[in-house]
Amino acid sequence: MSEHRIFGTPFAKVYPMYIKKVETKGRTKEELDRIICWLTGYDQAGLQQQIELNATFRDFFDGAPAFHPNAALIKGVVCGIRVEDIEDPLMQKLRYLDKLVDELAKGKAMDKILRQSPA
Repeated sequence: MSEHRIFGTPFAKVYPMYIKKVETKGRTKEELDRIICWLTGYDQAGLQQQIELNATFRDFFDGAPAFHPNAALIKGVVCGIRVEDIEDPLMQKLRYLDKLVDELAKGKAMDKILRQSPA
């Protein structure tokens, strides 16, 4: 079976679309970067480096310093598929990111997006 083409797509090609999606809903690039860094373990410099290197989604996720252990708490439907039921680990990580971007764009509170209980 051939690999899904999104895995070979540069993250930098999709990142501006994520920014546009959240900004049109009144959220910020900084909030977007925060959820991406939370999920992947990249710091801001590491995230920027991945963008500048034109890393594919496969390379972006394979190179992630520390995928967040609470990512398993991300539940829901993206593109008609429940993220918790996706069997391919790379596709699941990608859909986790999509789900977080959707939640941000829909105005969900940051502590809820980051799967944290309020202090």
